[in-house]
Order: sequence, then structure tokens, then C-alpha cells
Amino acid sequence: MSALPKGHPKLLNAWAFYDWANSVYSLVIASAVFPIFYNALFEEDNPYVNLFGYSFKNSALISFVTAGAFLCVAIFSPLLSGIADYTGNKKIFMRIFNYIGALSCIGLYFFDLENILLGLVFYFFGLIGFWGSLVFYNSYLPDIAFEEQQDKISARGYSMGYLGSVLLLIINLAMIMSADKADKIDMMKYSFVMVGIWWIAFSQYTYYYLPKGNANQQKVTRSVIFNGFKELRKVWNKLQTEVPLKRYLLSFFVFSMAVQTVMLVATYFGAQEIEWANDEESQTGLITCILLIQLIAVLGAFLTSRASGKFGNIKVLIVLNAFWVLLCGFAYFITSPMEFYIMASLVGLVMGGIQSLARSTYSKFLPETEDTTSFFSFYDVSEKVGIVIGMLVYGLIDQITGSPRFAIVFLGLFFLCGLLLLLRIPKKHLSSI
Repeated sequence: MSALPKGHPKLLNAWAFYDWANSVYSLVIASAVFPIFYNALFEEDNPYVNLFGYSFKNSALISFVTAGAFLCVAIFSPLLSGIADYTGNKKIFMRIFNYIGALSCIGLYFFDLENILLGLVFYFFGLIGFWGSLVFYNSYLPDIAFEEQQDKISARGYSMGYLGSVLLLIINLAMIMSADKADKIDMMKYSFVMVGIWWIAFSQYTYYYLPKGNANQQKVTRSVIFNGFKELRKVWNKLQTEVPLKRYLLSFFVFSMAVQTVMLVATYFGAQEIEWANDEESQTGLITCILLIQLIAVLGAFLTSRASGKFGNIKVLIVLNAFWVLLCGFAYFITSPMEFYIMASLVGLVMGGIQSLARSTYSKFLPETEDTTSFFSFYDVSEKVGIVIGMLVYGLIDQITGSPRFAIVFLGLFFLCGLLLLLRIPKKHLSSI
């Protein structure tokens, strides 16, 4: 078919539909079913596995693998961004990472303790595929939508991703809950296969309408590949003269490190540290908590938006960080399922809000420039490097002490540092932003 013109409704809907296709990974694999499955593989009194001659605690091991994957993403994102900016066929790159991620999800079906190294490789490349495809997916937005359309279509994509991922998670939850105890692990494995098939199948609608890429048709040369790093360096040099932006970005780096780590480890923490009555209650309760967080996060984002409009972004971020400090302190003491449900509700309330507000606040601090892409690339790389540090800290403390409770307290210190750094932003910005 002939290429649709920029701004065409079918083209915009096709782009947004990729969120419906890929968001099942972030919910089912990264947050809900896989962490429960992974923990269920180990005996309660022996959560250790020998690998490369070392004895790793299971949750610490998955933290290290996650940190390694995000480190690769942080390194390669600027390279991929450089290609995405110049190549005339970036759809093929997006497709390759899509299929790497989706096939890796299907490969998780073979994950067990006897093949744990292979399983971890599939987990690693699933994460790489998901984030790698997003680099090209996000770079399409200015190509397919006019500036006045971009906010609306981006929000539509987020909404579709939320609906699609929750729908599949509910289906997976029904499969797991209806199965006999001996078959629950198999149902979880089928969930991983369904994620991969869902991701590949629904993405075809997106690829049918998306153009090959921008119109530059330039060959990918060495200078093009490393252009992303050059742009990051320009932003770094610019930050030296933009004191409010630099201080805000430093604060964001610290508190985002903690937020993202909490999101990635919450289910592992709940599986190990909460005194569930039995395995069935544990599995059902943990997935219910993930759904609870997802639902309340929407309300939290709305309330945070209203509050920022009345009191200013920075003041609200300070309050949110203070609330996170209290939550981390509370998490150290919780043991019962009810306490975990309450914690999940409170986390959902501030998780969606702090994420959405952090990005919009960053955009308000940006200097007058047409090169916003480079600034947001710097923002994204900062976020991913923060995740690497956060997961390494969590994994090391968990490995050394044998309990993630101490790691949660350490994350609380990150939020406290983020709060203090926000207070260092010049006072005139506390009310104006």
C-alpha cells in the first residue's frame, strides 16, 4: 500500500497500537507473573543457586542480570538513537528488537533450575528487545504526528498499553488460579508464551501502516552511529551553564533510581518477605497487588497533576519523595498479606504520580532550544544508568545480608537524598515550576 501522509488517523492509531502489543511484557514478565514463577522454582529454605562457581541468592541473581541488561541498554541506546535519526529504514530495526524480545519471552517456557543459565539468557534478551524496540518506536513520533498531535497520540498509546497489558494479565491470572497446584507452574509458562505471541501478532498492525523511516535515506556511517553520544556530550556541556536544570536532573537521577528499582523488585520482595498462608495465596495475592498498583497509579497520576497545578511541580515532588521515605521505612516492618496490600495501594498512589510529574517537570526546565530530542535522550540514559545502580545496590545488599529488607531501607535513603537535592533548586523555581 502507498504510505499514509503525516498526521493521518490510521497512521497515528497504528503507531499507538504498538503500546497495546508490547506493554504485556512490562506487566506480565517484568512485574507480575515471571517474578512469582521465578521465586516458586526455589525451595523456601534454600533460595540459593550455584552459577559460575558462586552461590547466588535467587533475588540477588535476577537483580544482577537485570542491571546488566539495563547497562547494555544505556550503552546502546545512544547508538540506536543515532541510527534512528538518520536511517531510511528504521522499521526493520524496530522489528528486529521486537522479535528478539518476543521470542525470548516464548523461550522462558524452558526456564527451570536445571537450565537456569539458558533461562536467564532469555530473560536478559527479553529486556533488551523490549527497550531496544522502544528507542525506534519513540523516534517515530515526530515522523508520523504533527507537534499539536503528539501529546494526544502519546497518551492514547499509554492508555492502550495499559488496557492491553491488564487484559492479558487478567487472562493469565484466571489460568493460574483455575489450575491444580501441580499445574500452576505450567500455566505461568504458558503465560510467557502468550506474551511473545501477543507481542508479535498485534505489532503486525503497526508495521503494516508505519513507513520505513524518515526521508533522509542516508547510509549508516561511523559518524552517524556515534552521533547519539556526541549529542549527549553537547547536553552535558550545556548543563554546566543551566544550574536549575542540572540540580533538578541530579535529583531526578537519585529518586528515579529508587522508584524504578522498587517497581522491578516489589514482587520478589513480596514473595520472599510476606508470610503468606500457602503458595496459592502467595501467587494470587502478589498478582492482585500488581493489578492494585496499576489501577491506583492512574488515580495517583491524576491527583498529582491536580496538585502540581495548584502548588507547583517542585513542591509536589518534594512531598512525594518524603512520602516515599516513609513507605520504605514502613516496608521494612511489614510481614502480613494485609500490610502488603496496604503498601501496594500506597505505592500505586505515588508511583504513577512521581513518574509522570518528573518527566513534565524536566521539560519545563529545558532552555530555549529546538533540540529537545537530545535533552530527552540524556534524560532516558540517566534513568537507565540509575536503574543499573539501584538494582546492583539492591542485589548486593540482598546477597550479603540474605534479606532484601535492608535494601529497601537503603532505597529510602535515595529518596531522602532526592528530596534534599530538590531543596537545592533556586527558590524562585519552587513556585514558578
